[in-house]
Formats: sequence, C-alpha cells, structure tokens
Amino acid sequence: MESHHVSRHFLERAGRMTCYRRYPKWTMVAHHESYLLFGMHLRYGPCQDSPSFVPAVTQAARHLPIDRLFADGAYDVEAHHRYSREQLGIRSTIIPINPRRPHQQEPKTKYRAQLHRRFPRRLYGSRWHVEAAISQHKRKLGSALSATSEPGRESECILRHIVHNLMILLLSTRKGFYRAFIEQWHTTLRTAH
Repeated sequence: MESHHVSRHFLERAGRMTCYRRYPKWTMVAHHESYLLFGMHLRYGPCQDSPSFVPAVTQAARHLPIDRLFADGAYDVEAHHRYSREQLGIRSTIIPINPRRPHQQEPKTKYRAQLHRRFPRRLYGSRWHVEAAISQHKRKLGSALSATSEPGRESECILRHIVHNLMILLLSTRKGFYRAFIEQWHTTLRTAH
C-alpha cells in the first residue's frame, strides 16, 4: 500500500524522493475462489515479508478451514511450513523454494526438501487468484491510505478489509456469484463448532 496518494515509484522516477521513508506493508490471506479476505497483518517497510506470515495465516485459519496454502517465495522458511501443517492442521503448504545462495543444493529441512524434489507447478498456478484479489481491492478502494499515523493506518486497513468482504458479499446476494461458496462456508463453520 502507498502511504499517500502520490506513488513512491513516481517520486523516485521524478527525483523528488530525497529519503527512504517508511511505508505500510499489508499482508493479506485471500480465498482463491471467492476473493474474500480472511487474514491480514500490517507492518512498516522497508523490511522482509516473512514475519507477517504467522499472524496473517493464524488469523485466517480461525475463520476458514484451510486445506492448501499458497504463498510466494518471500515466505519460504521451514518454520512456516512446520507451523502451518503441525500447529494449524493445513494439509499442504505450497511455497516456491527461494535459494539462499547461488547453486545451492537440495534443502536439508523436511518440507522444503519435499517441495524441492516435487513442486506442484500446476497447483501453484492458481495462486494468481490471490494477486487478482489484491488487484481488485486496489481498483475498488484505491492503493493509498488516507490516515497519517500508524494506529490510524492500522484501523484503516482493518476497515478496508471489512469493506472489501462486504462488497463481495453484497454482490453475491445480488447476482448469486458466490452463493454456493457462502452456503458451503456456513455449513463448514457450523460443523466445526
């Protein structure tokens, strides 16, 4: 997300960016069929994406049973595979191997080694739906935050998360696009409790 309405890319290209300012990094967990958002975590960059993985996925797992979890290479850490599978009960975590150094041999850890030997490329191809959900969010609600303080930006991200889901649910009641998914989701939640 942008911290204001003029993009960092434009400021850098125009030579008007004199210092490297902190910016919000919003990690989202989206359902790949409905584009509903089930988990989020906000941090400030420049920083790695990796520490946002556990809070966002834990939040999503509380609201939705997750069978397969797709993530990009920034989250390639053995601890994330282990936590997702052993603590949250996610059957499969599909994260592309991010080599630690050039010409690295097969990873030594259990889950990363499995993915190195047999990466499910066809399955991982459906991760583009998550990118589409993020793109949809930015098209409908904008890519810049209005709040200027860190607590304000966090509140705004929570509100955007809720509004994004409400827009999808409103569309589903009008056109019936997601009715089957929502009915299945309600049934799953009732049986889980």
